[in-house]
Amino acid sequence: MNFLRKILAGFFFVVAALAIARCEAKPAPSAPATPVVSSSESDAQWMVEGEKRYRTNCGRCHQPPHKFPPRAMAMAVRHMRVRAMLTEDDMKYVLYYMIH
Repeated sequence: MNFLRKILAGFFFVVAALAIARCEAKPAPSAPATPVVSSSESDAQWMVEGEKRYRTNCGRCHQPPHKFPPRAMAMAVRHMRVRAMLTEDDMKYVLYYMIH
């Protein structure tokens, strides 16, 4: 019986140590939601690609976008990413198109 208590105590100690280690692990920083665009040519490419992906993924149900604040657009696009099963790249392009 005493041996069983020692094993259980050791087990709980290991589980607690693993839980603490997991909580202390820092997640990797994520990429920014919108790309940093340096030239007007790449800006035009992002706009064209964003419009194309908007028409492909969003245009079936939605009219062309109205101008909303970037934070509101980001929230809407993240919400629709789940519902419309958009890829992360699609989400970035569509968000760029909608806020610029």
